[in-house]
Amino acid sequence: MTSKERMLVALDGGVPDRLPCTVHQWQQYHLDKYLGGIDDLAAFRQFGLDAAIAYFEAIGQFWMPEAVAVGDLSPDWHDETTVVKDDPADRILHHTVTTPGGTLTYQTGGNAYTTWITEYLIKRPEDIDLIGKYMPVPRLNHEAIAAAHDRLGDGGILRGFVWGDQAGSWQHACCLFGEEQMILAAMDDPAWTHRLMQMLTEKKLRFVDDSLAGARFDLIETGGGAGSTTVISPRLHEEFCLPYDRQVHDALHTVGHKAVYHTCGGMMPILETIVANGCDASETLSCPGVGGDVADLAEVKRRIGHEVCLIGGMNQLQILTSGTPKEVRAEVHRLFDQAGPGGGYICSTSDHFFDTPPANLQAYADAARECVY
Repeated sequence: MTSKERMLVALDGGVPDRLPCTVHQWQQYHLDKYLGGIDDLAAFRQFGLDAAIAYFEAIGQFWMPEAVAVGDLSPDWHDETTVVKDDPADRILHHTVTTPGGTLTYQTGGNAYTTWITEYLIKRPEDIDLIGKYMPVPRLNHEAIAAAHDRLGDGGILRGFVWGDQAGSWQHACCLFGEEQMILAAMDDPAWTHRLMQMLTEKKLRFVDDSLAGARFDLIETGGGAGSTTVISPRLHEEFCLPYDRQVHDALHTVGHKAVYHTCGGMMPILETIVANGCDASETLSCPGVGGDVADLAEVKRRIGHEVCLIGGMNQLQILTSGTPKEVRAEVHRLFDQAGPGGGYICSTSDHFFDTPPANLQAYADAARECVY
């Protein structure tokens, strides 16, 4: 099988020729520091891993690689960026968003590894009226997506995203208001919280119809870490994530896409809820060592492995980065023994890695080739 065939068979719940093995978004930091600045596709090819290429398009969201606004998407939503601190190791950007109904502000920080929010866009309950009325929904360039898909070829799958600072509506809202404030709002003013959820969901549904219909992606990522049970309770997840996630997944299926639901944190108490949201795959299967709660991958396989494809499981910190090649190989075989039976499993890092030795990545890829069905 080719890498693409292997991964698509697993996504369908089938049995490929061997264990599909990939990483979750190769980081530019690692490519530059350890691999001579090659791109992510070349890195997958170098180690013989099955590529999962994350397609980003510069549309002005803070989490994009550019980490700055790239121009107004609408005349009613003018985002002006001021560089407060121009230091690659500790940069600070202040944003002023001007709309016909008022002004909003937010601020981000960043370094060579990532970008984060230091001031949230929503500061007052009424600010969501400006978001609902004026925040624009971008359109993706289908020709650019097709070119990326053709360049990847049989080397793996092309992954896309639902628009937003995070793909899930709850997770997106947390990027606009903050996790603690969202939890308090959900308890103190659930009507306002549901109103915000539906506002964001309607924009995401528009993005699915306008940008993802006909786009040549193999898998669309939804969800996000703020919906995990290391952040919110199962009850809050069921009330404020499930109904909106289901709307998005139903829309994705209508336009012919598969969805992978991302919970980079606790997920054991909500495994069945994840299945109920209508996704086709569940990631990241994070173990306690990287902030998750999947201590026994076999239990996840038993409870939901017959319903959705499972993606993830590899401890990218203590094992893939800090372990020996022998330990990496042993972990790959352990994951295969627990989640591989019957197919429907793609071994992947649970999240990003930065200082992983290339020798360990080679051991990771080599071990996967040993795990045959």
